[in-house]
Amino acid sequence: MKKNLRALAVAITALALHACVLAPGQHMSTVGLTRQGSVEAARYQLVPITPKLLAMDKATAVSAAIPPELLAFQPGSYRIGAGDSLYITVWEHPELTSPAGPQQQPSANGRLVRTDGTLFYPYVGLLKAEGMTIEELRAAITEKLAKYVEKPQVDLSVISYGSQRITLRGAFMKTEPQPITVTPLSLSQAIGLAQVNTDQADLSGLVLTRDGHEYHLDMDTLSREPHGLDSVWLKAGDQIFLPYNDRKEVYVVGEVVRPMAIPFKTADLTLSQALGRAGGLNEVTSKGNAVYVIRGVEDMEKSPAMIYQLRAESPTAFALASQFSVRPGDVVFVGPADITRWNRFLQQLLPLSGVISNLSTAKTNFLDTTN
Repeated sequence: MKKNLRALAVAITALALHACVLAPGQHMSTVGLTRQGSVEAARYQLVPITPKLLAMDKATAVSAAIPPELLAFQPGSYRIGAGDSLYITVWEHPELTSPAGPQQQPSANGRLVRTDGTLFYPYVGLLKAEGMTIEELRAAITEKLAKYVEKPQVDLSVISYGSQRITLRGAFMKTEPQPITVTPLSLSQAIGLAQVNTDQADLSGLVLTRDGHEYHLDMDTLSREPHGLDSVWLKAGDQIFLPYNDRKEVYVVGEVVRPMAIPFKTADLTLSQALGRAGGLNEVTSKGNAVYVIRGVEDMEKSPAMIYQLRAESPTAFALASQFSVRPGDVVFVGPADITRWNRFLQQLLPLSGVISNLSTAKTNFLDTTN
């Protein structure tokens, strides 16, 4: 009896060890099963990552070019508006130039353009300053002062800009409105003044809203162009939005050193970069030819998901991985090696064989005592 029980324990153990198909471990299946258990059509398409595939992706890549209508806009002369404060100098007439006293700051002697666009000045009265250039307003004041001052020499400058601004939102360190001044402001300059939060910003998702139309710009790519963002001039009312990258992630799971979600900062995160940020493949547990990029899982009810396979057992695979771009929402899966699944099976099996052995010993001892 003792020998039979021990033989039974060994047989169960051997049978379980022989059944490799029962070994746990993540793996890919080509078909899905319905609740009734019948086999349905494959719900994904498996595509090898090859040089041909990379060439096709490159040919269909979306251009990061700046829209022509943005490049066509060229800023003209500054137009005065309501809220601007002007400093008007009439040479040899300090009572007109600095009525508050020469010891005061220029702002104390500034002339504010009112909300209705008018400006008051002694001996001139009310002038409709809104919409005028600085030179046009200087000429108008000179003409009216000539009735009271012989050959007036008038100078005019803007000491505070309050009429025309651009607004900024999103992943900037400074989101205060920026004024449009006599010096044209480019998109690159505005971004520089706002200071991008590089840890949280989606550099590929910049949105410039002008006259009710949204222009999507890849700031990361355009910043590397010879003129890029410096070629886009801003005008009053423009809105700049830089999104955060918390909703754009690629998920690296499986046999890597550090499984993690990687936020997107740029539009060209490659497979090799994603694996590198996760610490690379686990040399002990990973399987060289089992690297997959799973895309489109959220729309599997409408269309099959795409699963791109990289055969990483050869050195040339690293060159392919460095050119294959992953997208937000992709899942990078590194499957386990066969020995890894075997070891995991043993880890789950050994406690079970120990229980069987203990039961066998307890049963034998019981029979010995009864006999």
